[in-house]
Amino acid sequence: MKRRSLIAIASLAATLLAPLSAQAQAQASTLRVVPHANVTILDPIWTTAFVTRNHGYMVYDTLFGTDAAGKVKPQMVDKWSMSKDSLSWTFTLRDGLEFHDGKPVTSEDVVASLKRWASRDSFGGVLARSVDSYATPDAKTFTIKLKAPFGVMLEALGKPSSNVPFIMPARIAATPGSEQIKEHIGSGPFKFVTAEYKPGERLVYVKNEKYKPRAEAPDGTAGGKPVFIDRVEWVVIRDPQTQFNALLAGEVDIIEQPTFEQYASLKAAKDVKLVDAQPDGLQYILRFNHLHPPFDNVKIRQAAMVALGQEAFLKTQVGAPGMYRFCKSMFPCGTPFASDATGPLFTGTANPKKAQEMLKEAGYNGTPVLLMRPTDLASISKLPLVAKQQLEAAGFKVDMQQMDWATLVARRAKKDAPSAGGWNAFLTAWTAGDILNPLTMAMMNAAGDKGWFGWQDDPQIEELKVKFAQAGTDADKKKLAEQLQLRAFETATHVPLGQYNNPAAVRSNVSGIVPGGAQVYWNIKKN
Repeated sequence: MKRRSLIAIASLAATLLAPLSAQAQAQASTLRVVPHANVTILDPIWTTAFVTRNHGYMVYDTLFGTDAAGKVKPQMVDKWSMSKDSLSWTFTLRDGLEFHDGKPVTSEDVVASLKRWASRDSFGGVLARSVDSYATPDAKTFTIKLKAPFGVMLEALGKPSSNVPFIMPARIAATPGSEQIKEHIGSGPFKFVTAEYKPGERLVYVKNEKYKPRAEAPDGTAGGKPVFIDRVEWVVIRDPQTQFNALLAGEVDIIEQPTFEQYASLKAAKDVKLVDAQPDGLQYILRFNHLHPPFDNVKIRQAAMVALGQEAFLKTQVGAPGMYRFCKSMFPCGTPFASDATGPLFTGTANPKKAQEMLKEAGYNGTPVLLMRPTDLASISKLPLVAKQQLEAAGFKVDMQQMDWATLVARRAKKDAPSAGGWNAFLTAWTAGDILNPLTMAMMNAAGDKGWFGWQDDPQIEELKVKFAQAGTDADKKKLAEQLQLRAFETATHVPLGQYNNPAAVRSNVSGIVPGGAQVYWNIKKN
């Protein structure tokens, strides 16, 4: 009887615990992430929004990646070569590349994807002007023939952040860059579950079982991209306190960008750690719309630049000691092209009196500045409040309009007059990897209507960028980068507002996050 009782008890325990075990396994195989912003645009070529870039890294793969030290490494490419005259590059894709719809990745897909990327990206645009032709001799080989040497070819194809040259099927890449794609099929480590996409609520990704990662260890956006979890859910939670509570309760595993006010509590919280996926930091900037008054006038843009400074922005938005630094350079301080050569106008210190004088000389007639403010993106939501105050102190009239970040991202793409749904200025942030040089920096895309939001038209900047791309030595590149910075300040392309760090908050049972300048979700394990 005793043996039978023990067997019965063991059987009952197994029955009761089985659902709990299955539930625990499901929890361990699902990673829940609070993205730093709502996701309404899913085309990572059409927009430079970081949250869309992060979505891109889930779904798509790249020809090359960039490791944490800034070195370009092969990703989808197996081998490559350059001709002796430096006018022809030949690339061969590695074996086993397959899109999520089961079709193989071909050289034609690659060429179509690169052409679409180049139509939107600053770096890609410079490459496109150097390309004579593309060729696809077979399904795994593509060749880029040049009009002139392009020494930064690999840096272009391995660009790690917005816009990233993601590879998609040719039929999807045939969509003009001015239009958003309607299908989201890549060959990357995760598949996007379209049926479970709820804008403003949730995005779902599942492991791509057929993905074959490289053998190298993960390193930045380079190396292998192993996936150890079955499902990733991006849970959109707009309220910072609700995010914080969900993390402490274990309802979510990662908050990509906590508010700066929460860091003291997060450091003291049980079962929570801080992980900085962007150790080189980020830079705040204000971007002007060069098409419409008042900022179609370079002298008025210069006056606004003089009015702004950096101190008030950093202390108001970040505030936390040790998490921000002043930096006059448009290229991040501590990186190869950083320079204090900013010209006579920009000092990094607000000067409202001088700005008033400049405005008067420029003939400012009181045209309101339509300034967009995102209310749901805590990492930048205070910046427009400071900008409004600084601009008004200099004599500008400011019409600050509030909206969510998704609306701002959509609106900033409109070239309409401010009174017809357009805009005059907005503020955002860039990771260091986005602005390391003149070719990666979107604000130095001065190709007019084909340029980045703000649409500056400055042939001198574009000519200097081509020279930078063709430069043969680091010393020449350094000199040209400084000339480009001086020209950018002279024409007031945008205003750099200082650097900061914004580590993610992560449950302690989550490991394997790869610092890469972007939030990527391969290599992660959850106990």
